[in-house]
Amino acid sequence: MKFLFKTDYEDDIRLFPHSGYIVSYGVLAAFLLVAPFVLSSYLVSQLVFVCIYATVGVGLMILTGFTGQASLGHAAFLAIGAYTAGFLQQYNVPFPVYFLAGGALTGIVGALVGFPALRLSGIYLVIATISFAFIVEEVLARWESVTHGNEGMRVKALSLFGQTVPQNGSAFYFLCLGVLVVTIIGTLNLLRSPTGRAFVAIRDSETAARSMGVNVSLYKVKSFAISAAITGFAGVLFAHKLSFISPEMFTLQLSIEFIIVILIGGTFSLHGAVLGAIFLVMIDPFLTYLKDDLPGIIAGIAAAFGAGKATVSNVQANVAAIASANGLKGAIYGVIIVLFVLFEPLGLYGRWLKIKLFFQLFPLYKRATFKRQKIYVKSERNR
Repeated sequence: MKFLFKTDYEDDIRLFPHSGYIVSYGVLAAFLLVAPFVLSSYLVSQLVFVCIYATVGVGLMILTGFTGQASLGHAAFLAIGAYTAGFLQQYNVPFPVYFLAGGALTGIVGALVGFPALRLSGIYLVIATISFAFIVEEVLARWESVTHGNEGMRVKALSLFGQTVPQNGSAFYFLCLGVLVVTIIGTLNLLRSPTGRAFVAIRDSETAARSMGVNVSLYKVKSFAISAAITGFAGVLFAHKLSFISPEMFTLQLSIEFIIVILIGGTFSLHGAVLGAIFLVMIDPFLTYLKDDLPGIIAGIAAAFGAGKATVSNVQANVAAIASANGLKGAIYGVIIVLFVLFEPLGLYGRWLKIKLFFQLFPLYKRATFKRQKIYVKSERNR
């Protein structure tokens, strides 16, 4: 078991608490650097989506995990960044300019959304962000002179330093990976700053934060703006990856997927955003398998148990109808959310911490170690 003795403030805020972190992250970095050269194009494409979804997850983590503000409208922020890229690209604006513009514009919109949300909390704030997402989706469909309406908008391959960067190439993968790494490092430094500590204080107790002199309203707006800006940057990359965007791509289900990213990965850790993104992106091949191959497998099992041809055909037809039914993906996501809330509330990263601590403390490990104690300020007990 490793013991860390901290003797000054620098020890408490350093990015790598001990050399083990440097080794593990070094191995991970080496794998990510060689991945596009040793993996298939499909897996590299999936890694690109992991980077984009993880970037959105980090932005949502700042708002939900560290400030305690719920949001089901981040698909709208992603859409604003994507359409900013598509619109400015038509006027031959260089990629660095519209990349920054996409994040800046989305951050401004996020701040504007944050102002009316100051008086809301809990389910009411969720409803407000859902309403915002519906408004943005409707604007994208109706403002045809800018967004081309429901016909959608083509997004050309980006050009960087005079070179075209195709969305399926290794250069685009490294671009998305670089944005994710910069976002994570920037967020880690943000959380170590007075602003990040104010975010956490607001999450734990608004009353206590206010009594310590924290301007709760200001920092809530800041949290919305920063979270939206990061999502806007991811939206630019998302538009280039798909090369085509339309309003029906940025629906409530996409916002729910972003919530799943941080819920499954772990709400209180940036590691959770990455793990949740990996889980969500990699579950799509499973759903494809469920839709295409499961009917034949179940029919084969029925035949093995001596069922007649008519029965086997009926079973196969019924399973195929269920697998191809509209809303199946959403239903599976709902089941996953319920299971994680009930049995793994700390997410995948929380489970990893439990496993690691188990081996560190064995045989003295106690299951109650990770039981989170809720501490209330006296004035908040009856809320």
